[in-house]
Amino acid sequence: MTAAAAALRHSPPTAPAAAPRSRALLVGAVGPVPRSLASCSLFFPPREAFGWASLLQRRSGRRERRRAALVHPKMSRPPILSVALPSDTGRVLSIQSHTVQGYVGNKSAVFPLQLLGFDVDPINSVQFSNHTGYPTFRGQVLDGKQLWDLIEGLEENQLLHYTHLLTGYIGSVSFLDTVLKVVDKLRSVNPDLVYVCDPVLGDEGKLYVPQDLISVYQQKVVPVASMLTPNQFEVELLTGLRITSEQEGLTACNKLHSAGPRKVVITSALIEGKLLLIGSHKKTEEQPPDQFKIEIPKIPAYFTGTGDLTTALLLGWSNKYPDNLETAAELAVSSLQALLKRTVEDYKRAGFDPSTSSLEIRLIQSQDDIRNPAVACKAVKYGS
Repeated sequence: MTAAAAALRHSPPTAPAAAPRSRALLVGAVGPVPRSLASCSLFFPPREAFGWASLLQRRSGRRERRRAALVHPKMSRPPILSVALPSDTGRVLSIQSHTVQGYVGNKSAVFPLQLLGFDVDPINSVQFSNHTGYPTFRGQVLDGKQLWDLIEGLEENQLLHYTHLLTGYIGSVSFLDTVLKVVDKLRSVNPDLVYVCDPVLGDEGKLYVPQDLISVYQQKVVPVASMLTPNQFEVELLTGLRITSEQEGLTACNKLHSAGPRKVVITSALIEGKLLLIGSHKKTEEQPPDQFKIEIPKIPAYFTGTGDLTTALLLGWSNKYPDNLETAAELAVSSLQALLKRTVEDYKRAGFDPSTSSLEIRLIQSQDDIRNPAVACKAVKYGS
């Protein structure tokens, strides 16, 4: 490259002295440039050499922002309608297990509560491919720190106003301790929060969780619960009482009342050959609790997710009938029985003997029985 050419590449070009007026002006040049020289890189350096590109980008950006401001004026953050215009029933935070396939935990509880009119926000304590009754399962377990991260995210956006907290299966002490922090946090926002606790510990003499969870439930969870829904084995673990009669069941309910919850429902108890639900509602400190039983028809099959569903239904119907736990229990049990009968019938239609294995419940197909159950199971009050 000659010295003259090099000089032209690194210094601004100058316009010819006698450029004809008719020739086009080249945008970005200092003066009129002959069209024939427009492609000459030696004569005409790129715009970037003069900062034209960045100037044009800034101007274009300003124009776009002005245009956007005219078309889309600055919008305020919209309200969260489930908070600003809550449903007549309420807003539930549900912390339970979750399976991709089948209906247990949140999969068994969220949909029925929504059918009963609740806004429901689920947090999955575990997320498994399927329930653990299958030969194998895979998935993830949420720990206490991850749970608290979710709660803090909700709090940062002012989304922590709930009317109800529902908890089910919890597999570790650390996670349960965090749930207790969640209870405190939610009640700092809404002191009237109703905490419905299904203390999933085990069934039929078999423990599902580590032994050290029992004392945490006894000492910390039961005192802060509004409603407790254990099965027979779980109420025995929580109270230390053996239940072989209806009176022993009522005594266990009274012991739990003295620890905290106003409502206690033993969701299933096999006593003297009968399958019973035993309910107890202590409305005031001065008066004895209203107590009742419902005899549940036996179905010769084993189902998964029924405890989770029962607790969800009890939450839903007791919210509608806050002073009449027996009516709420009648509706919950009647819904469940209709669903279980349909489940058995559908397995038979599929050519499977329902008495030979645990069954996945037919939740979606039973939504009418959840919304509007025909009361087939009546409560009988004790002392009446």
